Amino acid sequence: MFGPTSILIAIIVIGAVLIGILIAKPSITVTRGGKILAFVSLFVFPILSGSMGVSEHVERSKTTQFCTSCHVMNDYGKSLLIDDPSYIPAGHFQNNRVPRDSACYTCHTDYAMYGGFRAKLRGLRHVYAQYLGKIPDKVELYNPYNNRECLHCHSGARSFEEGATHNLEEGRLELMKSNKLSCMSTGCHSATHDVKNLSNLTFWSPDGKVKKDDAGAVEDAAGGSNK
Repeated sequence: MFGPTSILIAIIVIGAVLIGILIAKPSITVTRGGKILAFVSLFVFPILSGSMGVSEHVERSKTTQFCTSCHVMNDYGKSLLIDDPSYIPAGHFQNNRVPRDSACYTCHTDYAMYGGFRAKLRGLRHVYAQYLGKIPDKVELYNPYNNRECLHCHSGARSFEEGATHNLEEGRLELMKSNKLSCMSTGCHSATHDVKNLSNLTFWSPDGKVKKDDAGAVEDAAGGSNK
């Protein structure tokens, strides 16, 4: 079965062939059929291939492999393999609490109206900074991490709703649900990527411990390729 990339390539090739025919025999545009051919070749196919190409790359930008392909993000990718479940990204990635092939996008998308669109715009900004702009010395979130992103999956789960720490005092659970008490900054789930201390940590792999400089380990654990 042909995938989106194969179909896109086929459209580009067919469009190029048709344009070549028009260049070689411009007289065919005199006829009605020739005008239709010219319209399809010069307008329909380029617009179709362009929109398909953008759509394909936008989908690809949601993958873990794409997010960790920039040098500045390498250590964040490695942190997904920290061999300690108390590290939230690592625990979620290794235990399939989020899809491994789109782990970054799953946790860093705003689950609000147009959240996915805004996340993709931020991704374009990151690509610009990587190739044309200036990469910041310190990678930081644009805004403090919102509990909403956690609750997108955990709200309603028995382990969350009945958790002893979550119900330590009356009203604590509601404060978390309203984002007035952060899951991340209260000391409960504060261990995240911790890229500064990677050299002091051990790492997990489906086949055992991995080397600390194994750049392909995250890609292998995430499925090895973009799907």
